[in-house]
Amino acid sequence: MTEAVGWVSSVILVLTIGKQVYKQWREGSSEGVSKWLFVGQISASLGFTVYSWLVSNWVFVVTNAVMLVNGLAGLLIVLHHRRRERRAGGG
Repeated sequence: MTEAVGWVSSVILVLTIGKQVYKQWREGSSEGVSKWLFVGQISASLGFTVYSWLVSNWVFVVTNAVMLVNGLAGLLIVLHHRRRERRAGGG
């Protein structure tokens, strides 16, 4: 039962953040989203993935590894939108 609570919570977290990243991509805008949010998330997720692996907590290894990929995707989307905005603005 303990593992099930962990896995269900993991799925909820990943889907919630994943939906936000997908929304940014679909809408073609990252207005109001700081790239530093994703830089921080990537750093924390990397650290938590390593820590979770070292203590053999597979729920958190998987969760944080997926969150790391999610953070990278979010950062790339923000950077893509910023670059597009600069080009559209003539700068």
